[in-house]
Amino acid sequence: MLKLALVLETVGILLLLKLLWDARQRHRDLRAALKRRAPYLIDTVVGPFKADWRATASAANDLVEALRAAEAARSSQLNQIEATLGSLQEGVLAVDEANKVVLANKALAALFPKAVDCLGQRIEALVHSSALAAFLDDVRRGAAANRVDLEFPGANNTSVWVEATGAIVPAWDGSKDRWILCVLHEVTRQKQLESMRKDFVANVSHELRTPLSVIKGFVETLVDGHREIPEADRDRFLRTIQRHTDRLHLILEDLLTLSRLESGKPCLKLETADLSRFIRELAEDYRHRAANTDHRIELQLGESLPPIPIDAVRLHQVFDNLLDNALKYTPPQSTIAIRAEVLASELEIRVVDNGPGIPAKDLPHLFERFYRVDKGRSREKGGTGLGLSIVKHIVLLHGGRVWAESTPGQGTTFVVTLPRLQPAPAAAVMPQSQG
Repeated sequence: MLKLALVLETVGILLLLKLLWDARQRHRDLRAALKRRAPYLIDTVVGPFKADWRATASAANDLVEALRAAEAARSSQLNQIEATLGSLQEGVLAVDEANKVVLANKALAALFPKAVDCLGQRIEALVHSSALAAFLDDVRRGAAANRVDLEFPGANNTSVWVEATGAIVPAWDGSKDRWILCVLHEVTRQKQLESMRKDFVANVSHELRTPLSVIKGFVETLVDGHREIPEADRDRFLRTIQRHTDRLHLILEDLLTLSRLESGKPCLKLETADLSRFIRELAEDYRHRAANTDHRIELQLGESLPPIPIDAVRLHQVFDNLLDNALKYTPPQSTIAIRAEVLASELEIRVVDNGPGIPAKDLPHLFERFYRVDKGRSREKGGTGLGLSIVKHIVLLHGGRVWAESTPGQGTTFVVTLPRLQPAPAAAVMPQSQG
């Protein structure tokens, strides 16, 4: 069915282009004929015409009037066909035997900016792609597949992907040449989503493999030799199994949380809350934990923080992740500060530590799923690699922003901004690309 739809789409576009070409030719013929016609014949300058001449003049006037009406009709038809062709989302390209462009619509120029006013130019000069040249050659030889995915270089080192179909058509200029008609449908977004899906599956598989392997190994050891294994070793094995089972549970819980946040109905329960009180309670909760790890929590609040609409449970999850990271990855006796101040249209909250910092090359990727600056150390600390991705989704659903600032050796600052007014209902947040 898909192949049939593509064939019908190509045939329909081909017929449309043929109509456009014929209409243009007739339009040119009519304009040339009108230029050769004399103006309307009248009998007021040289005196009244005799009967025969009067009939001839009337017939000539009728003919000129008919030509003008035909020109108006053809112009209207031409405009309608060009408007239809211009409204197509697919790029339409026709090249002659020398690969010179004989037809291109606006969608093609949107795909390839150099294709504006490209008629008469070779396609190789407009689109630098060996893949496209090879595709045109395959179409000429009848060896091209029904659909071919082509990758073109885009702006800022990105790629533009198109799904191309091509067919050989007779030249519309009356010659015996054979032209190639191509329909190019952009699939860049689909390719990006497919790549992200593959990366996600690979990352999840990798994250689950390690605890499962450990659990499987210790369980097999206990099953095969539990009678001979000393009690102390059995206890150590069981505790290891429990620890890795807990890790699996955390990963699955974080994955479910991300799934809910990315759904069309994230179900934020926004209520106007006293942000000063919220932050003070948060700091008080963490002071006891910080004392156990020999850290210090400092609180620096600006004056008169206004109440704002927040989902307190979700926002608590944001700062749980940020403060947990600060406690895990900064050495003992480090200071962690929570700062909040009012800006023009939003409130800014900073979680600042004086730990080892994060390299600049890692900062743009911190909020990607499963991204870790130090992979081995992160797993030792029990992180799932999903915490900061959850942070980003929750802040975006509140209508805010989040980012990290850091200099190696001088600590790290995570900045969260929240709008002072209630945000519009948030749509699903699409997963971020890896890198």
